[in-house]
Amino acid sequence: MKPTSLKVLLKGVTETEVPDVEINSVVTDSRKAAPGSLFVAIKGENFDGNDFAEQALSCGAEAAVVTRGEGKGLVRVEDTRDALCAIAGNYRSQFDPTVVAVTGSVGKTTTKEMVAAIFESFESNTLKNFENRNNEIGLPETVFRMDDDTRLAVLEMGMSGLGEISRLSKCAKPHAGIITYIGVSHIEMLGSRENILKAKLEITDGMDKDGFLVINGDDPYLTGAIDSIPVPVVTFGTEDRNYDVAAKDIYYKSFPSEFTISDCEFGTFRVMIPCSGLHNVKDALAAYALATRLGFDPAKCAAALSNYQPAGMRQRFRKVRGMTVIEDCYNAAPESMEASLRILSDLSCDRFRIAVLGDMLELGAVSEEAHRKVGMLAANFGIDVILCYGDMTRLTAEAATAAGAPQVKHFTDKTELADYLLSITSAGDTVLFKGSRGMALEDVISIFYGEEQK
Repeated sequence: MKPTSLKVLLKGVTETEVPDVEINSVVTDSRKAAPGSLFVAIKGENFDGNDFAEQALSCGAEAAVVTRGEGKGLVRVEDTRDALCAIAGNYRSQFDPTVVAVTGSVGKTTTKEMVAAIFESFESNTLKNFENRNNEIGLPETVFRMDDDTRLAVLEMGMSGLGEISRLSKCAKPHAGIITYIGVSHIEMLGSRENILKAKLEITDGMDKDGFLVINGDDPYLTGAIDSIPVPVVTFGTEDRNYDVAAKDIYYKSFPSEFTISDCEFGTFRVMIPCSGLHNVKDALAAYALATRLGFDPAKCAAALSNYQPAGMRQRFRKVRGMTVIEDCYNAAPESMEASLRILSDLSCDRFRIAVLGDMLELGAVSEEAHRKVGMLAANFGIDVILCYGDMTRLTAEAATAAGAPQVKHFTDKTELADYLLSITSAGDTVLFKGSRGMALEDVISIFYGEEQK
């Protein structure tokens, strides 16, 4: 973080008079407070940062932003999460990099990493979120890493309710944005896909007046909203429609995938991406469309997509004891679950296709239907072995069995699941791990790999 006046950081955040001191770090963990830092007290599920404000001040913090308490160094605000975004927005205003934002129900992190791969081919000092640190704490943390040398930044934006992406957009002040897809993730909080669409479109709230938005032209919710989007729109897609950027001659049933970008402005380019699945082709189109409309060389943008590397446990391919293993369990939604099962079905396999499936979280009222549909899809895709873990995947197992899947088992213990998987697998198998992050399927993976993971 570039040292910045506390008065600058708190402009518009509070009417309280604050000292004109220099801040060199903004922290939400009191244990990281030190001379020159500003502590922002966040109330979480397990801890209330307000309880640690005095501790932060005793460690040398110049001030603490709180929702309660009085005394020297305490700055009262109504909502410290809002305050953190506003503070980061004030910090962001000191610099003039090209900033882009990415959101959507699925594919956010992959698309963000693909944009970063393109940007990094032009500018090595590209700023991006670590992993998927994309909320009202993670995005400001990323913004505070900005400095005078930052030329390009790609910021992923997540949300759990209406208004959150608006705050993040006003903090980041993007020049352009991408919405990947409107699905049912977070429908538990928002109630409908129409509300999810409304929340995602908040990405334009802080956008530059000359900005533009890249949207998935295959998504009827997004295309149906084009007339209400307040900035110019660029479309991408893979179906037989008139897009600004399309994919043709797609070969995605292997690793890596290949396709031709057909760009209405710049012509055609053959592309390779080191991942499989039609959904990843769409993410690559989005990244290319955004970068080229910012003025970057189209041929170089297309070539740079081959530099993309999956982040975390997102469709990471590994070879283990002669088996192909797909680690794709950082998160899960009905759309991404279907895409992963389709990849497993499409990939060439010498022996058995095995799916290890965990619960999909935060689906609310549609959860039962969604989990049953996954079981039906797995059976219809011809998956040989379906192993389920979690409360809701009982429904997945029931539906898969009813749809005629040859071997289906449900587990309540990860060790039992891993031991069973070890007992039935052999060289030539292809194994997919897919589930929401909260299911921690990496525990099963760790046992399954054993010594080979070390």
